[in-house]
Amino acid sequence: MNSPDGNRRRSDRQIQCPKCGARMRMRTAKRGRYTGREFWGCTRYPACNGIVGSASETIVSPFRMARRLKRRSFKMARGIVVSVIVLAGLSVLIDGVPSLIAETEYLAKDPGDALVGRATVIDGDTIEILGQRVRFNGIDAPESDQTCALGNGSKYRCGQKSAMFLSTYLAASRPTSCNFVEWDRYGRYVGDCYRADGESVAIALVRAGHAVDWPRYSNGAYAQYQAEAKSGKQGMWQGAFVMPWDYRAQKRSNQRAERRVDPANRAERQSGSCNIKGNISVSSGARIYHVPGQEFYDQTQINTSKGERWFCSEAEARAAGWRRARR
Repeated sequence: MNSPDGNRRRSDRQIQCPKCGARMRMRTAKRGRYTGREFWGCTRYPACNGIVGSASETIVSPFRMARRLKRRSFKMARGIVVSVIVLAGLSVLIDGVPSLIAETEYLAKDPGDALVGRATVIDGDTIEILGQRVRFNGIDAPESDQTCALGNGSKYRCGQKSAMFLSTYLAASRPTSCNFVEWDRYGRYVGDCYRADGESVAIALVRAGHAVDWPRYSNGAYAQYQAEAKSGKQGMWQGAFVMPWDYRAQKRSNQRAERRVDPANRAERQSGSCNIKGNISVSSGARIYHVPGQEFYDQTQINTSKGERWFCSEAEARAAGWRRARR
């Protein structure tokens, strides 16, 4: 016959602590209402005070322990399923059924298929849907750092204005869907995009004056909407502005010219007579130049990769579109 102690040792090896997974052993309660009663306790006591059942139970068998763990696993799985259902319901309430379908099925699509989902605005003519950058086909919007003039000649950040209009416009009818046209040279998905109510995003941007028809790629598809915006002085058409593609070309030209300046000449421009700092404000995009002796001259850093530059005279700076710092 096996001794009770032998049975106990074999049983000990079959039970694991529900808290830390260590082996359990039979322990005897030394105080409290269950003094003298046996219970299963973790061998890592007191670092782990896990028990099976309570001190009111003389023995919890390995079979009962397995059932308890199974019930606990079932409750955890049920909680996860309920959470997923709740989150899916919230997604449907916020973005509608098409958005939920898009988020669950997009991974099975080919790269050039249509995209449907909630759009994140990158700039006035670029959005992101389900991690894919999308460039609107046939139109061009001002760059994020580009400024335009109002009717009274004052400057404003038209690139930022275009992005804000697009964000508000798309939020009014979600989700956004885009039909694939081609891949551009930067690897972006180029497409014709629409709101959930069927309205064309490109037409809305051009008609509001926050983007222009790009004949090179549109074949004049948005020319009539641009004419409407121009006659009504909408958006950028209320004042003077540079076409976005010309702005980018000029910016690239300035950067190439700066790189062509040899180090000795660049040092001479910075430390010699060409010591006027042409800075671009991060917050407003305003082009401001600082002359030696002004309050913020010493702490102003020039980053030529962002379009900032050095000038040899204030007249040169003003001619390039910069204004003098107020102090």
